[in-house]
Amino acid sequence: MIDPVSDLRSVREATDRLLTAAAELDNAAAAGPSRLPGWTRGHVLAHISRNADALVNVLEGRPMYVTAEARDADIERDALRGLAEQLEDVRASAARFQDTGAAPADWQRTVELRNGVTDRAARVPFRRLVEVELHHVDLDIGYELEDLPKEFTERETAFLAERWSGREDVPPTRVLAGDGAWRTGGPDGTPVTVSGSPADVLGWLSGRRDGTALECAGGPLPALPPL
Repeated sequence: MIDPVSDLRSVREATDRLLTAAAELDNAAAAGPSRLPGWTRGHVLAHISRNADALVNVLEGRPMYVTAEARDADIERDALRGLAEQLEDVRASAARFQDTGAAPADWQRTVELRNGVTDRAARVPFRRLVEVELHHVDLDIGYELEDLPKEFTERETAFLAERWSGREDVPPTRVLAGDGAWRTGGPDGTPVTVSGSPADVLGWLSGRRDGTALECAGGPLPALPPL
């Protein structure tokens, strides 16, 4: 069950963890490569900040980004800043998101995200939590998929499995991780069973691990479209 109030609290806690860890960097490390191809840690931090403001736009009924090109340009512009300025921006933009989320609102209303994607407003705090937690991992500063809270890992695995559900370009797949089981991919045919640790399964579904640590039965590891 989606609980936006609880998710907002989790977002605050995850942001605090990220800020505490990133504060141990220096300017040179902030300019160093992240785990995302072509992005420095500065790019990741800039994206985290601009995503917070973009989700404020969503909650307040404005377009998430003016254009895709403007989104990319903002990240490129902000990626070059020093660490102190980056962290202050993460902190301030996170506060703006929390303040917007705390305002009285109809959480059952439909909101529009990027590329025409719609969702209930109640799920926006969880979407923000995904951004903070997974991009903390992407910073490559010692926070791994194995360090993610168990409940978050289970929820994000379920969310991603749902994302690929019904897709004809993804073979029917049964996903097993920990105590959880999910069905994804196309509806027709005998499903491939993919199993592994919760971290490895989430890494594969989110495009952060190649799936070589997973076990497959009934066929090869399905190729997933990019997120």
